[in-house]
Amino acid sequence: MTEVSDREPPRRRVPGPARPVRPGGRRQPGRGARPARRPGAPSPAAPRVLRLGSPRPRLRLIGLVLTLVLSAFVVRLLQVQAVDAGTYAAKAEQNRYVVHTLPAERGGITDRNGVALATTVDAYDITADPTMFTREQLEVGDGPEQAAALLAPILGEDQEDLVDRLRPENEGLRYVRLARRQTPQVWNQIKDLKTALTKKTETDKSAVNVLAGVFADPSSKRVYPGGDLAAGILGWVGADGKGGGGLERKLNDTLAGKDGKIRYAQSGGRQVPTAGSTETPAVPGSDVELTIDRDIQWAAQHAISEQVRKSKADGGYVIVQDTATGEILAMANSPGFDPGDLAHADPDALGNAALQDAFEPGSTAKVLSMAAVLEENAATPMTHLTIPNRLKRGDRLFKDDVDHPTWYLTLNGVLAKSSNIGTIMATGELGRTQEEANKVLYSYLRKFGVGGYSGLGFPGETKGILAPPDQWSTSQQYTIPFGQGVSVNALQAASVYSTIANGGVRVEPTLVRGTKGGDGRFTPSSEPKKTRVISEKTAKTLAQMLESVVDDEEGTGTKARIPGYRVAGKTGTANRVDPATGKYRGYTSSFAGFAPADKPRVTVYCAIQNATEGSYFGGQICGPIYKQVMEFTLKTLQVPPTGAAPANLPVTFKP
Repeated sequence: MTEVSDREPPRRRVPGPARPVRPGGRRQPGRGARPARRPGAPSPAAPRVLRLGSPRPRLRLIGLVLTLVLSAFVVRLLQVQAVDAGTYAAKAEQNRYVVHTLPAERGGITDRNGVALATTVDAYDITADPTMFTREQLEVGDGPEQAAALLAPILGEDQEDLVDRLRPENEGLRYVRLARRQTPQVWNQIKDLKTALTKKTETDKSAVNVLAGVFADPSSKRVYPGGDLAAGILGWVGADGKGGGGLERKLNDTLAGKDGKIRYAQSGGRQVPTAGSTETPAVPGSDVELTIDRDIQWAAQHAISEQVRKSKADGGYVIVQDTATGEILAMANSPGFDPGDLAHADPDALGNAALQDAFEPGSTAKVLSMAAVLEENAATPMTHLTIPNRLKRGDRLFKDDVDHPTWYLTLNGVLAKSSNIGTIMATGELGRTQEEANKVLYSYLRKFGVGGYSGLGFPGETKGILAPPDQWSTSQQYTIPFGQGVSVNALQAASVYSTIANGGVRVEPTLVRGTKGGDGRFTPSSEPKKTRVISEKTAKTLAQMLESVVDDEEGTGTKARIPGYRVAGKTGTANRVDPATGKYRGYTSSFAGFAPADKPRVTVYCAIQNATEGSYFGGQICGPIYKQVMEFTLKTLQVPPTGAAPANLPVTFKP
């Protein structure tokens, strides 16, 4: 228990009036005052008084600390705003402003009538800002995975690949391209998804818009309305926007134009409209107009594709050329490819086989030998030649395509019946010795364009193979006159017949008629080079001789006849060098000619490589293609029959 004291608390002493002070400084005792202590008596201890220290030192310390802190801020502020202002401003500009390329619209390619063969449509490059897919931004750890799962089926891209691009090793990367040249429909799908996710986040606080960092850059896409039509001529445009083959590659600088640039401020991946922007407009490319006629190209491509399919051949080509201007009206290949869908194209079919394949032409080249013989006055169409079943030259025995008794043929008959032996005999008259004859024949082959480029400057074009005459082997001296031991491409072979049809003047082939710039002004291509190869008289005589190949029952090209028109042509069936092995395997079947024979307007050349089903003779499988394509072309160009009677030069003679 707590003890309670019975002692009274001490009374508080109330101060009374001041007591008088004695002289000498001592106070006088007042009434009721206690008696003065006696000297020597001990006095009780006085209570201690707690006194506070002066605040000034502390205030000085605090002021000093604040002064140092403020001084540090001032120094830093001066450094940021004065000393390093330019550096920080540049960094701010770099983070705030973005620069995008404004792709130039690629020029279109049309046929001679303005029909689009290649054009450009609006497209979008789908892009993303990887920093907007981090855990800090989305508050989820699998943002890239969620976004990739949504985008992969729309873009047709691999989901894991998209994840890798949305989560790059460089954590500061602000721009990646997810897909190139997507259609507006694809971008609309993505925008609809973004909108739906945004609305969901407004009602569901736990939801996340994982596509907020996906954007689109305006771009363009190359489209080929005809699919595989004229693909070998047109080529294609690669993923980098540059021409990857054909005229798209050759004329890339003309078609591509010049890209522009736009620079603008952005926040959260979006443009800030009030911050201003600078733009350098793109300069569109020029349109290119070709010499090709779309309808004739379709007819040629359809005809050769059907025959290659029926013959189960490796491939084939058809050339259609205007004899007077050298303009190519069609250049068809089979098999072909769709330049707008290269992912499903056969790599071996890419390119332009009509210009890139070098092959031995066979008997269609005999017209070159006949041109040399006539021009050198070594013989005439009526010259008589006795053709044995076999002819020994050098260390070989030469024969015709069929065994036969002794033939009694005119020079015209040698061409009509396509006699190898007769051709060897005729060209042997070009010189006093075989070496001299070889040199003369070689000079005419070169004049006609054999062994040289056509003049198109087409990517990958071959100039064929023609060795100098002093390098001809013993057999080549006698096989080259009938088209073996020498190689050409399809355009070179067609150009030979166009030269004869044009009165002996070779006109360099052309594919481009001109260009049209952004101002709409058409600039025609320069005039092609023209070279006189043989005389007009020789050319006219050759045309009459070529008619015998088609019109005479003894000729090998009767399947190329066209009712109402005079047709000049020549068949060819050559041993074929297999490009895979370098050895002879199969045949090159061909037919070349022009019409009307007496007033030529169009040349058609057809060749099929390694037909394995049915006939392989040129007159049998290429003659009908020639007829089909020539008929269509003459009608399309509205070329009337001449109505003149054929020359009917004799084929045989009686000994």
